[in-house]
This record gives sequence, structure tokens and C-alpha cells, in this order.
Amino acid sequence: MTILTDPRIARLITLISAALRPAPGAGRIALALSLGALCHTVFAAGVLAMIVAMFFGLSESFGAVPWPWAVLANAALLVQFPLAHSILLTGFGGRLLARLIPGPYGATLVTTTYAIIASAQLLALFALWTPSGIVWWRADGAAFWVMTAAYAGSWLILLKASFDAGAEVQSGALGWMSLLARIRPVFPDMPTSGLFRLIRQPIYVAFTLTLWTVPVWTPDQLVMAICFTAYCLLAPRFKERRFAARYGVRFDRYRAEVPYALPRLTPTKDRPNAQ
Repeated sequence: MTILTDPRIARLITLISAALRPAPGAGRIALALSLGALCHTVFAAGVLAMIVAMFFGLSESFGAVPWPWAVLANAALLVQFPLAHSILLTGFGGRLLARLIPGPYGATLVTTTYAIIASAQLLALFALWTPSGIVWWRADGAAFWVMTAAYAGSWLILLKASFDAGAEVQSGALGWMSLLARIRPVFPDMPTSGLFRLIRQPIYVAFTLTLWTVPVWTPDQLVMAICFTAYCLLAPRFKERRFAARYGVRFDRYRAEVPYALPRLTPTKDRPNAQ
């Protein structure tokens, strides 16, 4: 398989090519471009805030709620992301997202709307967290570089897993680019290639790795790491129920052959074909 025939690349090329030749409609084009710019700006801000805040173990942030009220504020910030994340991925959540943009384009823009909301949640969580001011451990010397490399590696794994799952969906580009081209959004097939050949939930596993490879440890970071690790272990179970209902026997076969979160030490002979 060449790069251009890889379904992950081919989908992106097809989508981008269509978006570069938008169908007539000034209002639709303006809406698509505006939401696309908003989506990717908030997405970049949210991811950057997360990378920086966790690199310092949540010891640096803009939150300034007085203690002990900061406990409640931080708890609310901690709960809001996984709670809304899970709800919006349900059938009800999808219908709600489709109604958030007035007019006839709400359904097309679902992935973009979802990415905007999720990114804004991440930005709020990491920018508004009120630090405890307690630092248990800060890597120094060689340990700092080892932990920094591990942290960077975890983010690279997360980037690769997101690409394998469908970069256009994960980034929110599918919605606004489809609207710009005035085409029906084409979602990726069930992911089985790349890191999905090793485990069924590489995105959640990679996200968990970012939580535990930081070079600064505080009570704040420990609480977040524990809570989000529990979420990353449990939430995919609901995702797999949706996949089982959508893909039926294909997903049952994939689930039987590929482990949930930890790759097998010895390769199996029969792996699902690349998507």
C-alpha cells in the first residue's frame, strides 16, 4: 500500500480537494470558514493549554479561586469534561449537537461543533485550574530529560492514534470542510489499522500515558491522573457498545482478536485487515 492509497490519507486528500473547490453559496461558505477557524483555534489553544499545564504538574495556571472553595471549583472543572464528552457521543448527544447550529447545516457540522465544545472544555479545565501550591517532586538533571522525552513520546503516540482513527473527525475538520464543499460528511470506517492493530483503544491509552509521564508531580496532577485514568479505562466500554451495534460481526471478530488496552507480547496470526 502506497501513501496515497492509504485510506486515512486518501480520505483527507479527497476532503481537502473538495473543500478547495467550494460550491457556490456565500453564506454557507462564510459559515463554514468561520466555524473552521474557530474550531481549529480553540482546538490548538485547548491542546496547548493541556500540554503546558501538565508539563508543570498543574502547578501553574490562571485559576485564583480562594481555598477551600478552590476544591469545589477544581472538582467542577474535572468533572465537566468527561461528563459532557460522554453525553455528546451518545445518540442523544449527536441530535443535540445537530440542533446547536440554527438552520439546515447543523447535522453536517456535528463533528466541528463537537470539537469546538470539547476543546473549549479542555481550555477551561487547564487554564482555570486553581493550583494547590504544593510540589512533591520536580525532575532534575538526567531525570528531567528522560521524563520530558517520555511526555513528548506520549503525545506523539496520541497524535498517531488520532490520525489512525480519522484525523478529519478528531480535529473537527470533517464538518466544516464538508459544508464548504457542500457534500455529505463521509466518516471513517471502523479503525483497524495503525495502532488499532495492536489494541482497540490506543487514543485512550495514549491519553493516559500523557497523564503519568509529566516531569513535575503535585497533588493536583495526581488527582487528575487518577480520575482521568479511570475514565479512560471505563468510557471506551460505552464506545464499544456503539461499535458493536453499528458494525455487528465485524466488530465482534475484531474484539476477539485485538486486546482492549495492553498489546499482546506475541503477535497473532490473523489480524483484521487494514481499513
